[in-house]
Amino acid sequence: MGYRVAVVGATGNVGREMLNVLADRKFPASEVHAIASRRSLGTAVSFGDRTLKCQDLEQFDFAKADICLMSAGSAVSKDWSPRIGAKGCVVIDNSSCWRYDQDVPLVVPEVNADAIRGFTKKNIIANPNCSTAQMVVALKPLHDAAGIKRVVVSTYQSVSGAGKDAMDELWNQTKGKYVPGTEVEPKKFPKQIAFNCIPHIDVFMEDGYTKEEWKMLAETKKILDPRIKLSATCVRVPVFVGHSESLNIEFERPITPEEAREILRNAPGIAVVDKRESGGYATPVECAGEYDTYVSRIREDTTVENGLAMWIVSDNLLKGAALNAIQIAEAMIEQRLLSKRAA
Repeated sequence: MGYRVAVVGATGNVGREMLNVLADRKFPASEVHAIASRRSLGTAVSFGDRTLKCQDLEQFDFAKADICLMSAGSAVSKDWSPRIGAKGCVVIDNSSCWRYDQDVPLVVPEVNADAIRGFTKKNIIANPNCSTAQMVVALKPLHDAAGIKRVVVSTYQSVSGAGKDAMDELWNQTKGKYVPGTEVEPKKFPKQIAFNCIPHIDVFMEDGYTKEEWKMLAETKKILDPRIKLSATCVRVPVFVGHSESLNIEFERPITPEEAREILRNAPGIAVVDKRESGGYATPVECAGEYDTYVSRIREDTTVENGLAMWIVSDNLLKGAALNAIQIAEAMIEQRLLSKRAA
């Protein structure tokens, strides 16, 4: 007997990836239900070599599921996750709704899998922001080795992080630049995204940072260590899939690039691609569709004592969303925290 899984938001970018990852990793599921809004009722989605028909969120009985992978946005999660959890179904939520709730664990399994045990308070576990997830996977083994004091990060985030409409806008604007008279005005983004970079993700806050930048700070402290200082600048770039990050890290103790490279090579979820030659580094093109977080350009930061600089790339729809959620479910099974209930 396997586990009964419901994927809410099954027609979206992340929901579809969740179904792909469940099938690819051969998750021990006896049933998989694709759930969406009423307007998507009956829409076909792929699950391995099978096709699932979407069921209506408002009509589905979550007492028939052990795990709910929630990827339908904060408003839906705020309304539905407590109700689903009350049915005995554990919600692993991909939105920002529950990340900062002290009664909800915020988890990246390679970093803080032990925190999963706190799910029983609300039967909800939160997935972190996509840009945070890949970063803390790389920071964790280095923090264990030398103690991180401060991080300065600049992100280069793909449009898929803003959904299918954002991907369509980049595609249509790109075509428009080559076909006169077909220019597409910005709708999803505040400025043209094709052939451009936009240093603005989410809303601006009073201190001048955006909420995306604040998320990276708050989530790193909750997941990794509240003592770490972090400053972020988050930028949307004309890439379809794959977030990149440039990091400058200040440590409490000395650590050389060679030591860091060896530590990261032996860390879970990390692939080091770091040849000091043309093309000897990872880019979003290579990371798309891959589970690992890629680390490149590891070098000394001579502007601070005990400093390193590096480049991190990961598929934001996978490690930044779908993969991390399913890894949480796998960790729950491994820790014997998830019970199979009779149908």
